[in-house]
Amino acid sequence: MDRAFAEEAAKLRRKAGLSADQIARATGAAASTVRGWIGRRSEPTGARAERIAELAAITERLERVMPKRYIAVWLSQPIEALDDRKPRWGGREVWRRPALASRDSIRRPRQPRRQSGWIRTSG
Repeated sequence: MDRAFAEEAAKLRRKAGLSADQIARATGAAASTVRGWIGRRSEPTGARAERIAELAAITERLERVMPKRYIAVWLSQPIEALDDRKPRWGGREVWRRPALASRDSIRRPRQPRRQSGWIRTSG
């Protein structure tokens, strides 16, 4: 069995300094399962393998702009670019950029009603 994704999990632990608990939150797996990946006793599959790949790509990009020791801290704190929210952990919401609203879902401002030539405004 190829252990490429398990190797990625171990690399995240070693190079980015992420704990098994942090990797577990990012993938939606139990911490004990992640420890099995790090110890190469098991291999993530499916969506969890995809999350490992996404997390590896994110940490590699972060290594370009900040010290490696700070990556785990950055991933755990509120970020100004995310409207002072933390990067999201968990199976279905891992550091994804919010989707843009569709044109149909954007509400247009209400136009003031006109009455006898005057514009009625609130306030």
